[in-house]
Amino acid sequence: MPCLNEAETLGICIDKAQKFLSDYDVSGEVVIGDNGSTDGSQEIALSRGARVVNVASKGYGNALRGAIEGSKGKFIIMADSDDSYDFSALMPFVAKLREGYDLVMGNRFKGGIKKGAMPFLHYYLGNPVLSFIGRLFFTNQIGDFHCGLRGFRKQAYYKMNLHTTGMEFATEMVVKSTFSGLKITEVPTILSPDGRSRPPHLRTWRDGWRHLRFMLIYSPKWLFLFPGLFMMAIGAIGGGILISGPVAIGGVNLDIDTLAYMSILFLIGFQSTLFYFLAKVYAVTSKLLPEDEAMERSFKYLNLESGLVAACVFILAGLIGTYIGVNHWGKNGFGTMDPGNLMRIIIPSITSLLLGVQLFFGSFLFSMLGLKKN
Repeated sequence: MPCLNEAETLGICIDKAQKFLSDYDVSGEVVIGDNGSTDGSQEIALSRGARVVNVASKGYGNALRGAIEGSKGKFIIMADSDDSYDFSALMPFVAKLREGYDLVMGNRFKGGIKKGAMPFLHYYLGNPVLSFIGRLFFTNQIGDFHCGLRGFRKQAYYKMNLHTTGMEFATEMVVKSTFSGLKITEVPTILSPDGRSRPPHLRTWRDGWRHLRFMLIYSPKWLFLFPGLFMMAIGAIGGGILISGPVAIGGVNLDIDTLAYMSILFLIGFQSTLFYFLAKVYAVTSKLLPEDEAMERSFKYLNLESGLVAACVFILAGLIGTYIGVNHWGKNGFGTMDPGNLMRIIIPSITSLLLGVQLFFGSFLFSMLGLKKN
């Protein structure tokens, strides 16, 4: 149990946990990861037979890691020490761990959330939305990403290689378990109102953002690739249509100004897609993300040489288009021209030049980041 000034409820939680161990004849211990309590929580824990691991570095994740790594058990069950979870009803978790599961998640939405146990915003927005994003990004079936009650094998914990220090520790555990191919399941869990008279340590918007930020950082495909490909598709289709001439949609006329924006949208999309490959290579070589077989196969084609060749093609196309545009201008004595005709040559030419330059330098950076893999 993580603990920071939980004197009001810590003793109750420890008593329930000890009762569970006794009632079900489970050999175990209660370990408290204390994060610098000043209300006598440590003394309460020791007086009830728990072991206290003092964790100097602040944060929910740090307190839990200290307790987990200081524990001696084969199986570990973690939960908050605010009496919102019933430590005397842990047998479903132990049973699933004995069946061979590596991570057993509680699901409060299946087990029941008592009145007043979860704020309205968390119940209807925060938890459902973040859990949906987690399932979408990481292709697992976890229905309650942020349930604080969960069990896991200590051996599996080390495979997760967890690093976060705050509330996003809970999300990281699920994500890294998925990446590691661990066997995961859920059991229904009841959430009760906590027994504290003070406000919880959780900060809705700050901690919600930290969970979302973590999921985005660990999913470059959804952060960079899919938005990038979408913008490139819109830019290419819209630009391709407008190159041939103005388009009227209802009472709106789209012309070279819209063509310029389509060009910009395409370039932004390309840059976002390039970021995906750069981020993916960095994350894999730094062991932040697991090896990707598709990425490995792509290295046969996506290398420095092929990137430079493609860059040169785009730059050359841009220069040719620029020459055609200038030549067209010269034939008119370098005077005033109809921008509608000239810009339909110049805008695609500039786009091609910028695309080539981005690809040229991006290929070198891509190769630099991938040096560890060669």
